[in-house]
Amino acid sequence: MAWSWLTKVSLGAILATGLCTVSVQAQEAAAPAVAAAAEAVAEAPAAAVEAVSYLPQDVANIMWLIIAGLLVFFMQAGFAMVETGLTRAKNACNIMMKNLMDFCIGAIAFWAVGYALMYGGNGNAFVGWDKDLLFLGSATAGQDYAASASWFFQVVFAATAATIVSGAMAERTKFIAYCFYSLIISLVLYPVSGHWIWGGGWLSSMGFRDFAGSTVVHSVGAWASLAGCIVIGPRIGKFGADGRINPIPGHNLVLTALGVFILWFGWYGFNPGSTLLAIPGMAHVAVTTTLGAAAGAIGAMMVSWFRFGKPDLSMTLNGTLAGLVAITAPCASVTTGAAIIIGLVAGVLVFYSVLFIEAKLKIDDPVGAISVHGVCGSFGTLCVGLFGSRAVDLPFWSEETAIKDGLFYGGGFHQLGVQAVGVASVMAFTFVCAFVLFKILEATIGLRVSREEEIAGLDIEEHGQEAYPNYVIRDN
Repeated sequence: MAWSWLTKVSLGAILATGLCTVSVQAQEAAAPAVAAAAEAVAEAPAAAVEAVSYLPQDVANIMWLIIAGLLVFFMQAGFAMVETGLTRAKNACNIMMKNLMDFCIGAIAFWAVGYALMYGGNGNAFVGWDKDLLFLGSATAGQDYAASASWFFQVVFAATAATIVSGAMAERTKFIAYCFYSLIISLVLYPVSGHWIWGGGWLSSMGFRDFAGSTVVHSVGAWASLAGCIVIGPRIGKFGADGRINPIPGHNLVLTALGVFILWFGWYGFNPGSTLLAIPGMAHVAVTTTLGAAAGAIGAMMVSWFRFGKPDLSMTLNGTLAGLVAITAPCASVTTGAAIIIGLVAGVLVFYSVLFIEAKLKIDDPVGAISVHGVCGSFGTLCVGLFGSRAVDLPFWSEETAIKDGLFYGGGFHQLGVQAVGVASVMAFTFVCAFVLFKILEATIGLRVSREEEIAGLDIEEHGQEAYPNYVIRDN
């Protein structure tokens, strides 16, 4: 046994020595080839290296639009969570379904017609038109990647305008009716108002500035929400016979908070992405966006603390969104200090607006969408005429298209007047069209679910599902 063990060790040692020898010989044999390859790389023509040393500007622009568009698309998840958290558990599936389908329906509508109405160059000052942009025209065949990137970035904006309405009219709207008015918002309302401001329309020619959509996107969604809330009425039990307000708390503020964080993250595509180009100025827009949101949260927290005796989470979260919405229009036209003032005022404004709309106007808006997106969107747009600085704005525009200095920068009332005309015009157009649309839906397919369906919850009645099947849902 000892001899056998010794034999095995000896054979193993011989085998290992042989392998090491072969390995060394192989490396020595390969060394000249490796050296030759390294020398060939070192002697490669400079042009071959330069071909991949930089990114062409047009490619960078397309990449930036796609990345920004993806961030804005992720905001759909944020809106869904904010809405779901601020409403009751028995309607969670319905709200998730609406936030999914308003994008899906809107994307098809904007591809087919909406984009042509918004950016078509053969229309007029009030509506665009270009048959080559119907069904996305040449971009459909992969011939115009810049147009594809532009469409992608704009379609997620259209979806944002549509999804704002979902929260304001939550917990009592028929799903089929929601699908129809989401279609019309993406097909007509958003494209037409967008053409006025971003598509070379009459407000654009006046010098109206809405850099990233406080009015084009947020106010359109909010004024449509206002019309819808008036037509459909409040939820059962929201107001007593004597006008007393009965709180209907949401079921999950953790979901709401997560949704606000997602929305804030997505806003870095919303605002900086609106440069539409990969340019250094996007950094300034990211900074003003951050400061506006932070100041909005602080403003709402402070005023709720003063009014209620304790800092209110839901109001503070809406203050964050109010700051983001307000800074969206002037984000490329104001200084960083002005961004803080705008956000702070928006945070206070949204607090009192929510209370006023509910207590005085008796309008039931479960998520505060009208206040956040309408009131603060209008305020932010007017702030271009108050805090706007031509020096800050000029790097993003030409000498001819840059704004005039705002009122607080010695520019007088000119820019403020232009901004006021735009805010009022978009509000009137959107509210009237949406009001007529909701009345038509009410008279045809019906806008509101039955009393029994509303009490039971839309998850069961509209979708035959429950978001929380293993839990007992307390009705309130």
